[in-house]
Amino acid sequence: MKTRYIFTLTAAILIYGCVSQQPTERIEFMADEAYPEGVAFDSTANVYYVSSARLGTIGKVTPQGTYSVFYADNTLKSTYGVKVYGNKLLIAAGDANYSKFTSPDTRTKMARLLSIDSQSGKKLMDVDLSKLLPGKHFPNDIAVDPQGNIYITDSFAHGIYKVTPEGRASVFARDKMFETMGVGLNGIVYHPDGFLLASNTGTGQVYKIDIKDPTKVTKVQLDQYFLGADGLLLDDNNHLTVVVNGGNDKIFRLESTDGWQSAILSASTLASDRFTYPSTATRFQNSTWIMNAKFSELVDSNSVPSKNFAIQKAVFKPLPKPRD
Repeated sequence: MKTRYIFTLTAAILIYGCVSQQPTERIEFMADEAYPEGVAFDSTANVYYVSSARLGTIGKVTPQGTYSVFYADNTLKSTYGVKVYGNKLLIAAGDANYSKFTSPDTRTKMARLLSIDSQSGKKLMDVDLSKLLPGKHFPNDIAVDPQGNIYITDSFAHGIYKVTPEGRASVFARDKMFETMGVGLNGIVYHPDGFLLASNTGTGQVYKIDIKDPTKVTKVQLDQYFLGADGLLLDDNNHLTVVVNGGNDKIFRLESTDGWQSAILSASTLASDRFTYPSTATRFQNSTWIMNAKFSELVDSNSVPSKNFAIQKAVFKPLPKPRD
């Protein structure tokens, strides 16, 4: 039955992809060579914060598409995941791949968590994570629990760090299941029932990690893998948005009715929406908005660096549920 369901699902996606010819609504902005990876909407300031894998800056984008640099630091090479938490902006910073300012002393070595006051732009905290795990580093995405503890995925070291509100850093979770060639752990979210959900780009899987006992790591049982899985967004307790890139460039919604022991694919965006290397997701006015990172240009030697980028609305089309 699983094979039949996958065939039916693929056919349904192809049919849906032929329905619409126009991409979904976009907030277009100009940010020369920024290549934003992370996005987070701040409802208090009414702006999107976006990171920069190329320049290491943090920008802000109005809903009307006006971009300005919010935070710059010449020690930063690349910034990736961003998270708004109260009046703080949390930033994962490193030098994993596309920085214009990469150097031998920082490339795949830097791993930092920054906390910036979202009103003044003042740096509140700068935590070095690079000595916590051996090997190469790629600090990628961020989640926060109700106590203010911060969790950061490291896509190269295959672990999850924890930083307390006071700035104490430690290794929170490591597991053999996290390990893969290239980019591994990526997106991460906190679930109100007391666990984390994390995606793995290389394996296409989603993991559930217990907050109280992080040695309890399980694979969420899925009907298919999501190779190229990037950012995650928890829509509610039972629905999870998964951003997928690396050739697929689509957004999927998973549904679970058993506390994320398993999940089914319940909805998808259309192929005709034409996302351009989507990376992360955020919520604005009860809708899901996606950062188009355009990273494919950065591995194309003939590509001219982009000036224009877009945060794009994800419009989901329900998919047929699997039969018993």
